[in-house]
Amino acid sequence: MSLRSFSLLLLLTATALPALAQQPVLPSRRETTEKPQSKPQTEKPETVAPAPPLSLAEAIRLGVEGNYAIRVSQQDVRVAENNVTRGNAGQLPVVNGNFVRTFNRDNRRQEFSQGDPRITNNVLSKQLQANVAGTWTIFDGLGMFIAYDRLRTLEQGQRLLTRAVVEETVAAIADAYFVVVRESGKINSLEEALKIGRARIDLTQARVDVGVSAKVEVLTARVDYNADRSALIQQQEALKTAKINLNELLGRAPGLDFQPLDSIVVARDLERDAVLAAIRQQNPRLERARTATAIADYDRRLVRASRFPRIGLTSGYSRNNSFNGASFLPGSRELGTATTFTNGFNYGVVASVPIFDGFNKNRQEQNARIEQEQTRLELDQLQLQLASDAEQAFAQYQNRLALLELEESNILLARENVAIALERYRLGLLTPLVLREAQRTQLQAETRLLDIRYQAKQAEIVLRRLSSGLVREEGGQP
Repeated sequence: MSLRSFSLLLLLTATALPALAQQPVLPSRRETTEKPQSKPQTEKPETVAPAPPLSLAEAIRLGVEGNYAIRVSQQDVRVAENNVTRGNAGQLPVVNGNFVRTFNRDNRRQEFSQGDPRITNNVLSKQLQANVAGTWTIFDGLGMFIAYDRLRTLEQGQRLLTRAVVEETVAAIADAYFVVVRESGKINSLEEALKIGRARIDLTQARVDVGVSAKVEVLTARVDYNADRSALIQQQEALKTAKINLNELLGRAPGLDFQPLDSIVVARDLERDAVLAAIRQQNPRLERARTATAIADYDRRLVRASRFPRIGLTSGYSRNNSFNGASFLPGSRELGTATTFTNGFNYGVVASVPIFDGFNKNRQEQNARIEQEQTRLELDQLQLQLASDAEQAFAQYQNRLALLELEESNILLARENVAIALERYRLGLLTPLVLREAQRTQLQAETRLLDIRYQAKQAEIVLRRLSSGLVREEGGQP
């Protein structure tokens, strides 16, 4: 199956949305009174080395082309396609050509009713047999037609499995991509915290120089600054790990660096009933479970077809050539050589009727009925599991949307609070402890916003994957 048959619905590609603002190191009085400004989610962190850009659409394209799970599943589809033939179902004649050439050297002793026996040693005889034989089954209880339909259903099931693998891989790629965006955003937040910490150190040092503050306040500011630096180093490791995980899904070198281009934009229009209806109608895992029940039915019908007589036509052409080095001459007891040639055409009808096989047919049919019932139970179980997964994802989706709205408004308050606290600290109207608490509150708010935005997008991806909304079929092929 060609990779070009995949047409991706890039429903998860995002446009840039305003996110967290970045305050100046030493804000002026006028700047602290202004509303905090936002910046794109995908703004490159200053402490991260420049890297080639990578969009979500390009990541998905690379993943579909390079992911090993998809490529292996595509090979399985090719095998299933090759198996769907009339000959594999037993509907076409089978013709075989045979050739046999034998040589013999024998010691012979021939005794007669009168006279002495004749003894010949090392007598040569040779034979040549060549034939073309064909058989064609014309009735087997319709088993050959059932077998062909079964092969077609197996191919359909493999296509559905490949489609499921593609959708799950696309979902995993999108999820891993947005993890990179989230971890990159956390680095931006820590970088802003370091700028505020640096400003705090500078202001405190200036106050110490004029004798307004004690040196212990500078030391405390440096300790807090180093704690933020430690958190930044750990966050850089988390970002590197996220990039390695995404590169693995894309089937490329783990150390290949990149800069994400797309932001995390959460769709807010998903409806529960529409998602559940799409799952029932389009989920490839569910459709493949339905094909499994059809295959089990074909297996049962094949067992029943084996109870009927099997009738076939047979025909062939043969040619034999034999040489005997010690043959009696006609009308005498003298030995000579004899060569015989035979050739001819043969045809006929072959029929076999099953009479008794130790009740094996009954056993096979009972097992086929059990397997058929088992596939139905597995179908019901899968339907329940998918419905449960959808309900859980939708509950998380709604909850995270509510939290996202709250945190998006809360982050501006936290940023404005830090700006005001820093200005008041410059004027000597605020203690270092209160400034540090305001800074910590802002960092926590930014982290919560990033996590909730990612979790909401994660729930959206799950819902779209379950409802088969990530990959579109083109020309009837996944």
